[in-house]
Amino acid sequence: MQPKRHPYAIWLTGLPSSGKTTTALALAGALRSEGIPVECLDGDELRKHIGGGLGFSRGDRMENVRRAAYVSGLLNRNQVTTVVSMITPYEEMREFLRRELPHYIEVYVECPLEECVRRDVKGLYAKAQRGEIPAFTGISDVYEPPHRPDVVIRTDRSGKEDNVRIIMDYIALCSPSV
Repeated sequence: MQPKRHPYAIWLTGLPSSGKTTTALALAGALRSEGIPVECLDGDELRKHIGGGLGFSRGDRMENVRRAAYVSGLLNRNQVTTVVSMITPYEEMREFLRRELPHYIEVYVECPLEECVRRDVKGLYAKAQRGEIPAFTGISDVYEPPHRPDVVIRTDRSGKEDNVRIIMDYIALCSPSV
């Protein structure tokens, strides 16, 4: 019999186009293959479905994170691990998450801005650089790198399989053993 695992809130933070969603989906697949109930919560999807009426001011971004934390917490209370891919650009947001979510794991998806711009298939960075998108993280709004992430992955240096393995190894260290 496997030891009972508590559900985690695995929060992937990083610049737009850093590889958060790609990594989150691969991580969720790896967790499911181990029989762990898991849901992916993507920042773009969350903003579309539960972030109605929110803009991109610091306060609105914080409210968006609060809403995502609430959904993640609900799922966690029902024994579902969540893998959240959200920019979460401010340190105060991530400190809030550490206080709010009992089994929070912060994964910093580190990737140089130049590489994120190169990867941007939606053309958002170009629009932001032309001033068409105000308060765009990494261009006209700050991204504060995490002070103390639990895990750091470099998507410009490692493939998603290696990055998923790094995160899975960390989860294994956190999990109770019997």
